[in-house]
Amino acid sequence: MPLNLKEMTIEKRKAMSLVMKEIANQALTLPPDERAQLAHELIASLDDAVDEEAETAWEAEIGKRVQEIKRGKAKGRPLEAILAEIQAKYS
Repeated sequence: MPLNLKEMTIEKRKAMSLVMKEIANQALTLPPDERAQLAHELIASLDDAVDEEAETAWEAEIGKRVQEIKRGKAKGRPLEAILAEIQAKYS
């Protein structure tokens, strides 16, 4: 689904560079999963500052959870079951 420039306001059309228009048109032809990944990468690129304290805390939490699973203290659940619960709750 290419970018519909006719529906854009004149101000937005003027603000978009030709390169940006081409990139947007190409990106909109990608399958939904690839567009989602691209969107994630672009949004992540806007956050230049890395919160080292948060990163360290997340790494410790992940390590703790992995150890709990390995020791049998925690048990994983199938993704399909979790998604079904979420769907049932919010549908």
